[in-house]
Amino acid sequence: MIRLPELLAPAGSPQALHSAIAAGADAVYLSGKRFGARKFAANFDHKAMTEAIDYAHLRGVKVYVTVNTLIREDELLDLAEYLVQLYDLGADAILLQDLGAASLARQLVPDLERHASTQMTIHNLPGALYAAQGSFNRVVLAREVTIEEIKRWGQKMEKAGLGLEVFVHGALCYSYSGQCLLSSAIGGRSGNRGMCAQPCRKPYVLMHGRKDEYGRP
Repeated sequence: MIRLPELLAPAGSPQALHSAIAAGADAVYLSGKRFGARKFAANFDHKAMTEAIDYAHLRGVKVYVTVNTLIREDELLDLAEYLVQLYDLGADAILLQDLGAASLARQLVPDLERHASTQMTIHNLPGALYAAQGSFNRVVLAREVTIEEIKRWGQKMEKAGLGLEVFVHGALCYSYSGQCLLSSAIGGRSGNRGMCAQPCRKPYVLMHGRKDEYGRP
């Protein structure tokens, strides 16, 4: 008997959530107004998050919430309150990048599933098994991982009690799973803080030659 995988769809807004569920998604992932890697999406405030989780659960669809930015020390109290809030709202899991945030979640809301975000850049079996040792329930593999590698690792990850998630559609970052620092360096907008300006997708011209009297190439 063939076991169908869970079909998980992104939902950056209430409209996208409704569309994903109508199209047959088994689960959706979305972000609140804080700590999500897509800061400039519409996302969900507290009221909208409550309605989204209720709407999905009434239709048998799970809701995973992204808490996958790197966390500053001065944000820990806000993060703790947010994690408890998500648990109270009935979120089915949270996606994490920051190991400190993962440790905090494990202490505060141990019954809330923790998924290792693709931004943790787990691209080999030792990395996945490390996540299992850290009590993650699922690993979202880096998008650079090949089908052959996924096949080789699948059984070992299952034995470790670790769920496996892979992207089948979407943009592929030029760096390892979004770890490029170019946006931060040239624009002050860090992808690890949810604000990547996607400088790798801008048009560039390679220029080479002598400079004129004004210093222009």
